[in-house]
Amino acid sequence: MSSPAIPAETTVAASGQGRTRGSRFDVDRLVDLGFRGQATLVYLFLYLPILVVVIFSFNANSLATIWTGFDMKWYGVALSDPVVHRALQNSFIVAIFTATIATTIGTMAALGLQRVPRGIRVVYDALTYVSIIIPEIVIALATLVFFAQTFDLLNPILSGTGVKLNFGHPTIIAAHVLFNLSLVLLLVRARLSGMDRTQVEASYDLYATPWRTFRQVTLPALLPAIVAGFLLAFTFSFDDYVITSFVSGPGSSTLPLFIFGQIKRGVTPETNAVATMILLFTIGILLFGQLLLAWTARRRGGSGDSMAAIVAQQR
Repeated sequence: MSSPAIPAETTVAASGQGRTRGSRFDVDRLVDLGFRGQATLVYLFLYLPILVVVIFSFNANSLATIWTGFDMKWYGVALSDPVVHRALQNSFIVAIFTATIATTIGTMAALGLQRVPRGIRVVYDALTYVSIIIPEIVIALATLVFFAQTFDLLNPILSGTGVKLNFGHPTIIAAHVLFNLSLVLLLVRARLSGMDRTQVEASYDLYATPWRTFRQVTLPALLPAIVAGFLLAFTFSFDDYVITSFVSGPGSSTLPLFIFGQIKRGVTPETNAVATMILLFTIGILLFGQLLLAWTARRRGGSGDSMAAIVAQQR
């Protein structure tokens, strides 16, 4: 029994459709490969210089650009340098006080803005975003001018008391708090906006006091955002150079200022070792924050949010 004949038009159409699907598949594959290649180049551009710094921190040669062998002696040199010790101590002091003050004030401001009328809240939100958009060097210059004029005004008045205001740790901490406060405020506000208010209302219905409601209901819900804000403020303050260079004083040089001063005289493996230790410390702080958030989420019986997700919520 012979099979029915297939019209020529159908055969031509089927073959044309096959070629169309094949060409479309090739174009999609080329586009996909192009995007992957672009992403690879972007990541190489971002992280390859950091990898070079880490590798050359183990260089046995005193010249950072000439590799002569593997050696960890520069980490010992950096850790035994008293100048590095003082800079590290200053960085810790500034970062801890900055993170604590910025997190406390930012959390209180977020809770307060939740209870104000919408018109006032919109104005404060706009001011918060503007403070983030403003370039860091503008904030540094503004705080420098403010402190200089304030000290010139108050020092003659305080001359009889033996107190003299000057640049140092307090001015660096105040400038860093000004810069990091908006970040903490936005993170906590984003968490508050997604918070289930029925639990707070149920707590009030059960005659709980406002403090007990905050301690047992509101604070546990806000804890991931508070921890993320604290760690971001700590790392930004610990790594900051621009603002610190404007408002620092004698004896308050931090690690970023030390590294920049060393670079002026030439990059050495010791400088690379200090930069590598700062990098590892910053990554360790962020990993610790992620583990703390996961542990808190397990205690509450939820899946929890990553730090990246919490930061993304404020955008």
